[in-house]
Amino acid sequence: MNIRLKLLRKQGGWTLEALAEKVGLTKSYLSKVERGVCVPSIAVALKLSKALNVDVEQLFSAINNRELVCITRADERGSLGDPALGPRRAYESIALAMAAKKLMPFMLYPPEDFADSAFVEHEGEEFLFVHQGVVEIEFPTETVQLSAGDSLYFNALIPHRTRSVGEMQAQMLVVVSNERHQ
Repeated sequence: MNIRLKLLRKQGGWTLEALAEKVGLTKSYLSKVERGVCVPSIAVALKLSKALNVDVEQLFSAINNRELVCITRADERGSLGDPALGPRRAYESIALAMAAKKLMPFMLYPPEDFADSAFVEHEGEEFLFVHQGVVEIEFPTETVQLSAGDSLYFNALIPHRTRSVGEMQAQMLVVVSNERHQ
C-alpha cells in the first residue's frame, strides 16, 4: 500500500478522481497505485509529483510512523528561550521532528510583568491552554485572566502579550497556525 501517495493526495485536497484526471490517468489505475497493486512508470510518477508539488522520491519512499506521528517527551523539548532561566525557560518547542507542520505547538512560561513582554501580532490563529498557574493575556481593548484548565482561541493579528500572575510560575501550551498563504 502506498500510504504516502494517498496522504499527499489528501493533504493537497485532491480527490482520487480529480488527481487522476489532472495527470491523465483513470481513477481505477490511480487507486491501484495507491493500494500498491500497480507500480507506475517513471513518466506517471513525474506527473504525480508535479501535480502534488513534491519530489518523486517523496511519493514512493518507505514511510514509517515517525514521519506521520511525532512524540515529544517532556525532557526532549527544545529550548527557545534564555538558557539562563534554567528549568523555567521562556519557550520550549514541541514536535520539532514533524515536517511540514500546519501547527506550531510550544510551551510558554510567561514573565511576571508585562514590561518584560512586548505586544506581538502575527499571521494565523493562536490557541492557549493554561496548564499550571494563572495568566493574564492583554489585548489593546481588554485583559483576560485564565486559570489552570482554561483556554483561549483568537486571531493572532490582534496585538497581545501575556504574563504570569500569582506565586506559581504559569505554564501554557500555545499552538499557533502555520498555514502558508498562497
